Amino acid sequence: MKTLYLVRHAKSSWEFDLNDHERPLNDRGLDDASKMGAFIRDKITMPQRIVSSGAVRAKTTALLYLKALGIPEEQLELSNELYDFNGTGLDNFIRSCDDSIDSLMVFGHNNALTYWVNQYGDKSIDNVATAAFTQINFDVERWEDVDQGKTTRYVKPKQLK
Repeated sequence: MKTLYLVRHAKSSWEFDLNDHERPLNDRGLDDASKMGAFIRDKITMPQRIVSSGAVRAKTTALLYLKALGIPEEQLELSNELYDFNGTGLDNFIRSCDDSIDSLMVFGHNNALTYWVNQYGDKSIDNVATAAFTQINFDVERWEDVDQGKTTRYVKPKQLK
């Protein structure tokens, strides 16, 4: 059994004239990421591997989640392959994960996450919300074999208010 946790980066700021990769979270995003991490803390098995896009907004979301989960930030890996908006990089990354890892947490971007959740989960989600957490379980031994999984959890910040 493989468990995949997908997290979309929290709400980002457009206040500054920065390139897309460098955009920070806005105040709502900072708050949502912390609250979401705290909410899922006792509801999931802790991931064995945690990887984020290197974009500032995704990395910051990941660090806030990890703090709330009580996981040292040194466990966070960054991957440029996850700075992906159509799902190809995300798909390649997940399928190439070492099979000794049974639970993987990925922090990334839309539209890649919405595509992936709908392609491989069993619940339709129109648009994965910012800071949202999705859990999909797969009855496979190898990541390269993931196909139709079971979406066991989808939580977005608005549900916590």
